[in-house]
Amino acid sequence: MITDATPTGQETARLLLAGVPSPITLRELIRFRVREEVARHNARPAARFAGLITPSAAETALNGYRSRPPRRVDWEAAADTAVRAFGRNGFFVFVGDRQVGDLDESLTLTEADEVSFVRLVPLVGG
Repeated sequence: MITDATPTGQETARLLLAGVPSPITLRELIRFRVREEVARHNARPAARFAGLITPSAAETALNGYRSRPPRRVDWEAAADTAVRAFGRNGFFVFVGDRQVGDLDESLTLTEADEVSFVRLVPLVGG
């Protein structure tokens, strides 16, 4: 289970990711998450995109980001943006109560684990 939260702990989104390999590095997990979000969006492009990364040229809308007109998102560019943002402390990742600070740390996840992405600023790109 993936959740997004604010620095104050308020949950803003919840996402179930199936097929996450284990073990997986944090870098791979971030890229996996972004790839899945973008694949879901691109399967049925909508005006509103809700994910870790805000597609460039999008505007903020209630509960997501609106792009005009709806367009496909490049998952690799979005994943690269997310990884770079993590390196700049754009967001933090917690597995349970433990913060993971190294992109190359190997994580062994179970279905019961909750991974929280705490965004400090909106992430734009992709």
